[in-house]
Amino acid sequence: MAVKIRLARRGRKKASTYDIVVADARAPRDGRFIEKLGTYNPHTNPATINYDADRAFYWMMTGAQPTDTVRAMLSYRGVLYRRHLQLGVDKGAITQEVADQRFSAWKEEKDAKIEGKRTGLVDAKADARKAALAAETKVKEARAEAQRQKAAALLAANAPAPAAEEATEAPAAEATAEAAE
Repeated sequence: MAVKIRLARRGRKKASTYDIVVADARAPRDGRFIEKLGTYNPHTNPATINYDADRAFYWMMTGAQPTDTVRAMLSYRGVLYRRHLQLGVDKGAITQEVADQRFSAWKEEKDAKIEGKRTGLVDAKADARKAALAAETKVKEARAEAQRQKAAALLAANAPAPAAEEATEAPAAEATAEAAE
C-alpha cells in the first residue's frame, strides 16, 4: 500500500484551510485517511503550519511520500532536514549527538528568521498606517485652509468697503445735480 502525506481541504468557498493527513494514495482527496498530522492555513502571512513534527518524522522514516506542497512545508519546518541527518546517523557518517546539535542550531536560526519576518510585517503595517494617517491629516488641513480662505473672501465681499461708501455718495451727488438743473 502506497502511503502519501497530503492536504485535505476544509472550510468554505474562498476561505479554505487544510488538514495535513497521512492517507492511502488511492483514497480520495477529502476521503479516508490513516492519521491527521496537523493543519495548514494559507490565508495568514506567513502561512500558519501546525503539525506534529514527531509523527511527520515517523511517517517520513517509514516511507510515506509527501506531495509537492507538503514537501515544501515539511522542508520549511525542518522535518526533511531532520530525516537527512537521521539517515546519516543510520549510515554511521555522524553520531546522534552531532545530528541533534546541528538540527537544534538550524531550528533556532529558522525560528529567528520566521519571527523576523513576522515583526517586519507588523512594523511595515504600522509604518503604512502612520503614513496613511499623515496623508489624511495633510488633506484635512488643506481642506480647512481652503474653507478659511473661502470664508475670508465671503467676509471681504460682504463687508462695507470704502469704495462702496463712495458709490453710495456718487448717486446722491448725481441726484443733487439733477435737482439743481
